[in-house]
Amino acid sequence: MAWIPGGTFRMGSDRHYPEEAPAHPVTVAGFWMDRCTVTNAEFARFVRETGHVTLAETAPDAADYPGADPALLVPASVVFVKPSRRVDLRDIGNWWHFVPGADWRHPYGPTSSIDGLDDHPVVHVAWADVAAYARWAGGDLPTEAEWEFAACGGRAEPPEYAWGDELTPGGVHLANVWQGEFPVLNLCADGYEHTAPVGSFPPNLYGLSDMIGNVWEWTSDWFGPYQQAAQACCAPADPRGAREQDSYDPALPGVRIPRRVLKGGSFLCAPNYCRRYRPAARMPQAVDTSTCHLGFRLVVRPG
Repeated sequence: MAWIPGGTFRMGSDRHYPEEAPAHPVTVAGFWMDRCTVTNAEFARFVRETGHVTLAETAPDAADYPGADPALLVPASVVFVKPSRRVDLRDIGNWWHFVPGADWRHPYGPTSSIDGLDDHPVVHVAWADVAAYARWAGGDLPTEAEWEFAACGGRAEPPEYAWGDELTPGGVHLANVWQGEFPVLNLCADGYEHTAPVGSFPPNLYGLSDMIGNVWEWTSDWFGPYQQAAQACCAPADPRGAREQDSYDPALPGVRIPRRVLKGGSFLCAPNYCRRYRPAARMPQAVDTSTCHLGFRLVVRPG
């Protein structure tokens, strides 16, 4: 782990997506943070020692999803499948598919495996899985403020990216993101079509690798707007996110599944579609859902 000394910085952004605004001052106390996201090898050790079975490996309880198609009530997870032609970018169903048999050992379906990927980030982990790992490891998931402060390298006025204001300074790729036209053409100019081994790119000023790109990362905060924190008279100390009941998706009024904040973007973030490979970027994730581009890292707080 790396020691993150804490401090005050401007959280969020007024220049990009509406959920990132308004930018506002926040103070966080010092903490330790994993230098890299948790790998397949590390998660495998956890599974061997605890017998943990991930949510993706478990058939959903029909009682929790009234009216659901029985064909969907099987062990499965969400996988990116590249379309063969240009598609409507307004419909994420054109590239996201619910794949039976996809899980952390089989990231792209039952015929795939993680052989040779020990040092890649573990994916297909839902909230219950990362929380169980954190308890076993003696750590915790970072808050959104902790994560963003660490990603910015301690700068009071955060840069656009984890290293500065240019995505590829001098033409050098510093993160695993999408190059080309999403979702049909990935030029792989950074060297990777899917996940990269952790630490493949230079760390930030705190010695943290892959704080943007590669995989999205779970935080412990419930997802909600920033307005309340931004209206505070001074920089709130160690703020937490919304209330659980306020994190439900307003676009799905009949669904009461809470959502946590994800940070960092992934190998699927592209200039033409999802410019969320930035410290300020944020996205909601339902706690019962895992994907092929979502992982995590832990923090330890003094005391």
